[in-house]
Parts: sequence; structure tokens; C-alpha cells
Amino acid sequence: MSEVVVIGGANMDLHARSDAPVVLGSSNPGRGTLSPGGVARNIAESLARLGTTAALVAVVGDDPVGDDVLAATADAGVDLSHVRRRHVRTGTYNAILDNTGELVVAVADMAATEQLSPLAVEAARDVIGSAKMLVVDGNVPPGSAARALEIAYAAGVPVLLEPVSVPKATGLRDRLDADHPVFAVTPNLGELGALTGLSTDGDDEVAEAAAQLHERGAELVWVRRGRDGSWLSGPDGQTRIPAVPVDVVSVTGAGDAMVAGFCHALLDGAGAAEAARFGAAAAAVTCASERTVRPDLTDELVRSLL
Repeated sequence: MSEVVVIGGANMDLHARSDAPVVLGSSNPGRGTLSPGGVARNIAESLARLGTTAALVAVVGDDPVGDDVLAATADAGVDLSHVRRRHVRTGTYNAILDNTGELVVAVADMAATEQLSPLAVEAARDVIGSAKMLVVDGNVPPGSAARALEIAYAAGVPVLLEPVSVPKATGLRDRLDADHPVFAVTPNLGELGALTGLSTDGDDEVAEAAAQLHERGAELVWVRRGRDGSWLSGPDGQTRIPAVPVDVVSVTGAGDAMVAGFCHALLDGAGAAEAARFGAAAAAVTCASERTVRPDLTDELVRSLL
């Protein structure tokens, strides 16, 4: 059985990076890179490459793009037994990056993931119930996310919620319930605000928002702040995790690698703060690659930055 089950999006990513500062409303010279993506798929592949067995629960289209996404994911060692094929187009994520590798704007087509039904989640009950951790990304339809959390809660499996984006975080707001606690929530500042309805403009406001999530059943709240590192709040107090310096090629996939590294280190016996530092290093090595998931990602590569 897989140590981690990841539920959510499996897409094809197109990253277009401008050669110079982006000029809006105009064509910008640059270059494009095509690679398999999707938050859940990226996390699952990153886990497998780090050495933690992972299973993916997702939906992809019955098209050539879906064939390519699944072939690459299987080659990385991810269990695809619970990936469903549907007569829809496989999801895409189109990201425009500036000349520093920072995201300018992205458009995500998640039509396939929207067909991930509660029945498909129910079919994965055994693999979820036997896992050491469940990761649910914010692209999962609300009813399916609720069913996944019910199965995990009944089996005593820790759950990590990855909000994905501000719009998706808003949809996850009702999933946080003190009667059904989760192990961790991993928002950025904007997503933290969407989850709580509170301002996250300053440190005091961030602490207040995290406290609300603790009251609603989240044991750990790990707030990602890009180049400013991250901030971990939990039973042991609050810890600032510095970003690991790196020459950024593309930020796409960095947050997914961060979550995967965190889960991998936790299951390897690390404490929460140590695992967050490992996750930060995993994000850094991913930022240094054009690919959404580095094909040479390993535990040893990440530890070389610690």
C-alpha cells in the first residue's frame, strides 16, 4: 500500500517565460516549456522521486494529452490504480512567467478534475484508509473532498489540505470543522485570507488567521510567503522558516514540491519545523528547474541544500 494518497488535479502544464519584463497587452519574446502538472499529480510524483510511495486519485481525459500525463507519472513510480479516464479534455495549466521566473498570471482548465466524483473517492476507500497520510488539493469538488475527509477521519489517517489558489481556498472554507480536525493546512497569504475571511496584511493579522484555523481543527498551519520563506504555527508555537536562496528559473511547481518534501520528511521521522525546512529546500531545487517536477529530484539533492 502507498504511504501517501494524493487526491486532486492531474494536468499538462505550459510555462511561457518572457525574455524581458512583461509588457501587458502585447506579444512578448520568450520560450515555452511543456510538462505534466496538476497540484495533486505534482505532489505525488515529487513524493515518489523523494522515496515515499504515493498513490494518485484523479481524473484525466481519454485523449493523447492524458496518455502523456499518465505515462510520465507512472514512470516516476506513482500508483495510478485510482486514476479515472473520462471522455473530456485533460486539464491544462497555462502559466505566464516574467524574466525572473515569477508568475505573472495563470489560467487553469480543471474540467476533468471537476468530474472526480464521490463515488470515485469511495472506490479508493481501502487505499486511503491504509495510508499514513492523505493530501487533498483544493481542485477537488466539494462533495468529493468531504467524502475523502470522512474516510480518512474514520480510519485515523492524518489529512493535509493544500488550498491551491484563492478561489479554490474559498471553496475549502467549509471543509475545516473542529469536529473533524485535519493535520495541516498549507496556504499562502492570499489563500489564508480566503480560508478565514480575515486580513493577512501583517504578522499580527497572519497570527490571528492561523489561530482561527487552529480553532477550526487544523493542528498545523503552514503559511507560504514566497521569497520571504514561510511561517509554521502549531502546538509547539510559531516558527519562521527562511527561504533557501536559489537562482529562480520558474516558480511553477515549487509549492507542490514544498508540500511533498514536508510530507516526506514527516514520514521519515522529522518534527514539523524540520520537515518544513526540508520542504523549503525541495521548493528551492524545483525553482531552479524549467520542469514542474524535477526529473532528478531526490532526497539527497534536497538535503544538499540544508
